[in-house]
Amino acid sequence: MRASAIREAMKLAEQPGVISFAAGMPSSKVFPIERITAACERVLRRDGSAALQYAASEGFAPLIDWVVAHLSARGLHIRPEQIIITNGSQQGLDLVAKSLVDPGSPVLVETPTYVGALQSFAPYEPELIGVACDVEGPLSADLAARASALLREGRAARFLYLLPTYQNPSGRCISPARRADLAGVAALLNLPVVEDDPYADLWYDEPPPAPVATLLPEGTVYLGSFSKILAPGLRLGYLAAPLALVPRLLQGKTAADLHTATFNQRIALEALGEDFLAEALPAVRHLYRERRDMMLTALERAFPDRRLLDWTRPGGGMFIWARLPQGWDAAELLPLASSRGVAYVPGAAFHAGIPDPRTLRLSFVTVEPSQIDAGVTRLAEVIREAERSAPGIGRC
Repeated sequence: MRASAIREAMKLAEQPGVISFAAGMPSSKVFPIERITAACERVLRRDGSAALQYAASEGFAPLIDWVVAHLSARGLHIRPEQIIITNGSQQGLDLVAKSLVDPGSPVLVETPTYVGALQSFAPYEPELIGVACDVEGPLSADLAARASALLREGRAARFLYLLPTYQNPSGRCISPARRADLAGVAALLNLPVVEDDPYADLWYDEPPPAPVATLLPEGTVYLGSFSKILAPGLRLGYLAAPLALVPRLLQGKTAADLHTATFNQRIALEALGEDFLAEALPAVRHLYRERRDMMLTALERAFPDRRLLDWTRPGGGMFIWARLPQGWDAAELLPLASSRGVAYVPGAAFHAGIPDPRTLRLSFVTVEPSQIDAGVTRLAEVIREAERSAPGIGRC
């Protein structure tokens, strides 16, 4: 049902004339096409035979070394043998679930959480348990209570899944103090953590806190991605896991696809070079920050009292999380919105357990500046039209 809801939202968003705030992807304007073109030529001329051949399941060793250095700069010190290069971080989620989840086993997740993770976990039939959250993220007391209750029942949670930095969908970034509290609970209760961190480089106000994995290095599987810093079409991500878990994860990787595309790994490393992030990321952040600020300004203008819509102010990432009044349903409102030329993703699909139908996700990075204000204006008109139709459109 979650996948179906997202697909339906995307179909509506793709209709002619619709300004779409539904996209969950980076802007194609920031793709380094010329740099990747040059990297392809150099790789083929210099290492063509090796680049087109089978390779090690864990990944291209020089790219693994790049990941080690990149994580070290963020305070996370990982050994090369702890890393597997994956087909996007999405495959990392699947490998973790395949390795750690059995039917009926409990998995703790944030509320809301990344719908792609819920979809990756679903085939392995876990019991997904939502942890209560506030604007800073999961409440450590609720995490402790839920994990302890499971231990008393004799069925420990397999892991806590966290997307702590500019989360998809909420945009929130867990504070350093809350990260320490959550890591403390996890350590005390021997609860593994799966930290999904694809947005850490997309900060706009100030750099994010160090990864949770720096606080719990022996108890965390860390997932990263090249999709937001290079291009998602390369399908490159990575995971860093405790050494004891790596053989099981690598077995799953080998069974799934032998290895991640050799050519793509070599292209990525060549394109990254020694200076790409320092040269290119500031421009990406500037573009995304500008669009975030435009959407926030447009929302303030359209909903000055926030009575009909409230929203977050993300410090990075790609999404603003909004909430309609009590009793409203964003999914019920979407067909009217798309007919008026604006689309978003209803938030119910991002919840494990009881959903919050009032919520919706707005993406700002793929929308042209000239369309952001117009799209928010259309959204405001739709919501006000629905209010006048009470108790009809958009209500539960």
